[in-house]
Amino acid sequence: MTGEGRRMMRKICLGFVFLFLFVSCMNNKKTNINPFSTITSMVDSASHHAEMADTLQNNDWQEEEEEPGGDELFDDFIFNYASDSAMQRKRTVFPLPYYNVDTPQKIEERYWKHDSLFTGQSYYTLLFDNEEEMEMVGDTALSSVQVEWIYLKTRMVKKYYFERKKGKWMLEAVNLRRMEKGENENFVEFYARFVTDSLYQSRHISNPIQYVTIDPDDEFSILETTLDINQWYAFRPSLPADRLSNINYGQKNDDLSNSKILKVNGIGNGYSNIFYFRRRGGEWVLYKYEDTSI
Repeated sequence: MTGEGRRMMRKICLGFVFLFLFVSCMNNKKTNINPFSTITSMVDSASHHAEMADTLQNNDWQEEEEEPGGDELFDDFIFNYASDSAMQRKRTVFPLPYYNVDTPQKIEERYWKHDSLFTGQSYYTLLFDNEEEMEMVGDTALSSVQVEWIYLKTRMVKKYYFERKKGKWMLEAVNLRRMEKGENENFVEFYARFVTDSLYQSRHISNPIQYVTIDPDDEFSILETTLDINQWYAFRPSLPADRLSNINYGQKNDDLSNSKILKVNGIGNGYSNIFYFRRRGGEWVLYKYEDTSI
């Protein structure tokens, strides 16, 4: 090869070397454009996971908020509790203390059976000593309420103890026991006979009896009148004869009280009856009957 040819080859080789170095530098520059790219990706990934966690947490919170608890008013809560099996398990403390007369027991969650309380029938009843106590029904400051079954024939009482903690009502215990002396027994004994013995009933009704109802000519007006004993038997409703329910919001239900009010509320049917009793000379008498059913 001539000298001129060797010089040309040297230029071509140098050109390839410079081209190779240039491309390498460019590649290195591209690689090092963002030296924190790996960290940025990690941060972005962590942020993504945090956002996902917040979303899941918010969904959990929404699900919890949407649970049909109705904890402000106990009445709203107890109807949801009695009708919703899933909610009932969430709002029951397990293992649940259960006192079966003289035998203390504990019910594990796996053995719990849904308890519909009084929602399995078309009405429920409430007991008060006076009209002032009836205002407790709408009290939103309550933290302790008991739901009771009073069995008229056996003189047994089954009581459910509900407590509101951290804003949520929970069933904390159930107690089945015999009715003790001085625990509404006199009134319960009277009432059990009053609803099953017509002759006895007729002797323990004021004649005439005060009668309060909706005016048939104006459904927005209340009519106050009286009924004689014959009219009572024509108008009287059927009364619970086997058992009474009661929600104890804090009313005394004092056995020494000389007055008792039995309120019968329909469940989803607009039924509302109130029976007023008083004790005179040791004898209980029904002196007032109120029917405001719609």
